[in-house]
Amino acid sequence: METRALDATDPDNRSLAIEEAARLLLAGELVAFPTETVYGLGASALDERAIARVFEVKGRPLDNPLIVHVADIAAIASVALVDERVERLAAAFMPGPLTLVLPARDAVPASARGGLATVAVRIPDHPVALELLRAAGPLVGPSANVSGRPSPTRAAHVIDDLSGRIAAVLDGGPCRVGIESTVLDLSSGDARILRPGLVEPAAIEAVLGAEVATAGGNDRRSPGTRYRHYAPTAAVRLVLAEQPPVIAPGARIVLTTRRHLDRFNGVFVRLLTEERLYALLRDADDAGIEEIVIYAEPGELAPGLLDRVTRAAGAEH
Repeated sequence: METRALDATDPDNRSLAIEEAARLLLAGELVAFPTETVYGLGASALDERAIARVFEVKGRPLDNPLIVHVADIAAIASVALVDERVERLAAAFMPGPLTLVLPARDAVPASARGGLATVAVRIPDHPVALELLRAAGPLVGPSANVSGRPSPTRAAHVIDDLSGRIAAVLDGGPCRVGIESTVLDLSSGDARILRPGLVEPAAIEAVLGAEVATAGGNDRRSPGTRYRHYAPTAAVRLVLAEQPPVIAPGARIVLTTRRHLDRFNGVFVRLLTEERLYALLRDADDAGIEEIVIYAEPGELAPGLLDRVTRAAGAEH
């Protein structure tokens, strides 16, 4: 199979590119599409055969649920049971990098839900994604990469992993957020964050007027919490300490925050941010780097970024 590149970055071609992507999706094909977080591997959320292909192409465990992407709050209600909390959160954070885990409607195949009675759903904050969703309907959209690899934040990353295995990549340019959405469980009473992201607990608590708990990071209702994720081929060493580590010469690179960029001599150093993380991990592999050292002081990294670098290093979180 030849994977087509559909360029939605060119204003003169955007509508045709989105129209072709929607046509392919409605025909049961897989199409990667841009969101504000990472590129998603799109398939119709109501097509069991297409959903099965997503798991096959990614090498994804079947019990790892998929996030359903929709265009608006009305579409959320078509796949999940919605209450007043959902409406308030949607008004505050959607479109945006927040996923809600809700009781599922029967319209969503069990395969998309990992066999659970819940469904994860969100409205992406990307104009190309929203136009595509309006044209093609609800789409599952796990990261468009081989499972376990760093998530793709550019169309070229998708091609690197999935060329020849999916019908097309809809290129909407680089992703501006760069890490996956916050996942908030509203399915069983109290609100609980299952996966940290850019939308942090305090902001959610301000909208709900109630405390938000944080799960232990191993809840099967959320994608990206029970298996090693975001890992390059190179070894990743995470150092959280008051003093930076001594880095021996060799094929190594240091990723660190702005305040520490000048604290390493004789080694490649790159600025660590949410937006840049996955691209940096992939670039290190392309350059033949053998070890990636990620350094920050304790408490310095935001929860979402800390979660991703911890998992990239293969550590428990």
